Amino acid sequence: MAFSNWFSRMRSSYYKPNKFIQNPFIHSKHTPQSRSLESTIIINSNNSNKQSWRSFLLPIVLAVSGGSFAFQLQKNPSLCDAPKHQERVGRIGGKDSTKYVVKGTYKPVPPELISELKAICQDNMTLDYDERYFHGKPQYSFHKAVNIPDIVVFPRSEDEVSKIVRSCNKHKVPIVPYGGATSIEGHTLSPNGGVCIDMTLMKNVKALHVEDMDVVVEPGIGWMELNEYLAPYGLFFPLDPGPGATIGGMCATRCSGSLAVRYGTMRDNVINLKAVLADGEVVKTGSRARKSAAGYDLTRLMIGSEGTLGVITEVTLRLQKIPQHSIVAMCNFPTIKDAADVAIAAMLSGIQVSRVELLDEVQVKAVNLANGKNLPEVPTLMFEFIGTEAYTREQTLIVQKIVSEHSGSDFVFAEDAETKKELWKIRKEALYACLAMAPNFEAMTTDVCVPLSQLAGLISKSKEELDASSLLCMVIAHAGDGNFHTVILFDPAEEEQRKEAERLNNFMVHAALSMEGTCTGEHGVGTGKVKYLEKELGVENLRTMKKIKAALDPNNIMNPGKLIPPHICF
Repeated sequence: MAFSNWFSRMRSSYYKPNKFIQNPFIHSKHTPQSRSLESTIIINSNNSNKQSWRSFLLPIVLAVSGGSFAFQLQKNPSLCDAPKHQERVGRIGGKDSTKYVVKGTYKPVPPELISELKAICQDNMTLDYDERYFHGKPQYSFHKAVNIPDIVVFPRSEDEVSKIVRSCNKHKVPIVPYGGATSIEGHTLSPNGGVCIDMTLMKNVKALHVEDMDVVVEPGIGWMELNEYLAPYGLFFPLDPGPGATIGGMCATRCSGSLAVRYGTMRDNVINLKAVLADGEVVKTGSRARKSAAGYDLTRLMIGSEGTLGVITEVTLRLQKIPQHSIVAMCNFPTIKDAADVAIAAMLSGIQVSRVELLDEVQVKAVNLANGKNLPEVPTLMFEFIGTEAYTREQTLIVQKIVSEHSGSDFVFAEDAETKKELWKIRKEALYACLAMAPNFEAMTTDVCVPLSQLAGLISKSKEELDASSLLCMVIAHAGDGNFHTVILFDPAEEEQRKEAERLNNFMVHAALSMEGTCTGEHGVGTGKVKYLEKELGVENLRTMKKIKAALDPNNIMNPGKLIPPHICF
């Protein structure tokens, strides 16, 4: 099947058009279990007329290895969950947990809050089941939650976000910010129900300062849309995560992408931002100056906080000039270690490459199948060199020599725009190509990152383990900065396959941590990586994080259950 057709079908199978509330009567799909828990809620409209509607507590969207639904009301946990309570509510976060249905606590949303949100958002909110389910199930992630949001709101301004958050805080109802839905570690799950704040209507470019090379944007704009806007000015924003990612979500997860080896991560490319805190207060984290030594660095505190400290409503981004000239090169290797060794040697040579991407032979096969290509199915490196025409060609020749010294072959390069665009399009859509190999399977995606000198050893060690497994696994790496991913495909109906995928994931994470690396180089923690943080960061670090969380969000409404392990106390 052509990749474009498969991708369109996949997107359409997930996407449900927004169904905003026109009246308070809700007609939603539900199971016998949810019907028995139904309750009647009275909504007061602006003209004080009372109308009743039925609100159904939500079923588990996926039960482990069976499909039977179950639901249980629980008490709301404190910021410091005792081990006994943790076990009782079945929370994710224990060391090396193999559970993947994220359980939580639930209490019905007060009708007063629904009335307040209706007054704030007007028709830009929904209680439609399909829309809530869509927002409660990540599109490209195997993570699931026992609950889905009770309400989805679509604010159009910072003022509306502030009012929404203030109302939720008053009623102690959890909120989950939502952007492009491309995160893969369960960041947007709503295990406690509550309110999902979809930021995609806030996508304006508020100010462009061409001479200062910065831009002020709302969080809902995608990085690809932004670069289309910037292109006529000869500028671009250099971070390039998965297609569809939005600037707000990219800040929240501290993402990067293939260009991070040249331009750094989101941490390095945000000048300042504005965020709504848990009490509804709006804070701006800094000025537009390129550097400042004034006060705490609140910008970096918010970047990577995954919605647990605030809802980002505005971002000022550092921009770059579109390169005068670029060359994309590809080469093949007999082993994945040879490819990794060349990536390291190229970085040590002092060449300022803008991309160094590694694909193993299984990933290349997936690319061929999805795109109708005929690339050699062997470990492959992709480089991009930028600068003047003379400089990029000089860089290309130097790397070609390095490749020849490490058993490399078939060194080819492209300079015309369309060929280069096609090559990088193949790389950016690698995950979708993987999923196309087994359309009914889930993907467990790893994200380890190690010091550059350790990369070849870790990839080789991991590759041996992956090849010995019965599961279909492939490797993709940002080889220039020590970050690599494995996509592990498994049948969600087969518990043993899921456990094997988790075993492989654990193996790579612990191997990376033993090399002074990290469990996540760019995907973030969410619920999927939270179980590794104590080993990586230490209890003292996590206690400090929890103290910050408690100070800024005493009611624990901001994306609860993410980033900080629930057993951490202070």
